[in-house]
Amino acid sequence: MENYLEIAVDIARDAGALLVEMSKQPLEISYKRPLDLVTEADRKSEALIVERLERHFPTHAIVSEEGGGQKIDSDYRWYVDPLDGTTNFAHGFPVFCVSLGLAYRDEVIAGVVFDPARQELYSAEKGAGAFLNGRRMRVSRTAKISESLLATGFPPFDDKHDVNARLFFRLTTMSHGVRRPGSAALDLCSVAVGRFDAFWELRLNSWDKAAGTLLITEAGGRVSNLAGGPMQLQAAEIFTSNGLIHEEMIQIFGAVLAKENRG
Repeated sequence: MENYLEIAVDIARDAGALLVEMSKQPLEISYKRPLDLVTEADRKSEALIVERLERHFPTHAIVSEEGGGQKIDSDYRWYVDPLDGTTNFAHGFPVFCVSLGLAYRDEVIAGVVFDPARQELYSAEKGAGAFLNGRRMRVSRTAKISESLLATGFPPFDDKHDVNARLFFRLTTMSHGVRRPGSAALDLCSVAVGRFDAFWELRLNSWDKAAGTLLITEAGGRVSNLAGGPMQLQAAEIFTSNGLIHEEMIQIFGAVLAKENRG
């Protein structure tokens, strides 16, 4: 893995420190589309990350949420979310993070997520396990939805809020509850470390999930689409769990979505 992960960890920590400092200042907020915020902190964090990645890995492509990446043809591609949880950040709600995932030929091989508010650093290399602040992580051992704590997301640009609201309601009534913290990358980390037993979202970008999905699989969990098929990095939907409740939840997804399709 050369020094990919070590460098990514350093970059994520520095970007996180920048976000913490900027959170103490008045924010400049604009909109990419209705309800979809972007702040000066997003752009400055992205500039820091992209500059550092370009310096260390000049032959790697970089895909970043705010569009400042390095668009070159390469087998190696970094997926960068410089501030996941922008709306939380803008409102002073301390649930946000920096996420960097490295893919080789579309397979994620290294990932880092840094939560600067809690000083929690999640990291993983393909085949080498997943870690939180240097300690090995494992997914939960909860075997039933009725004993599970779940999570989902409702991104502002999604056109399937009604569908996901139905899934949210159905699973809320069957479990210990469904949380919606507002940072998909941290939700994925929470599955990896066993705080959540599962997480799903109907529309999620590649930079939101690249690092987190590797963390989950390296922690012993499972990643798929809502039908249980392979999760594609460029596809919209994602479903992750500890593996033990995966099939039970797939059945619920199928029943709710079939009813929705019948109208």
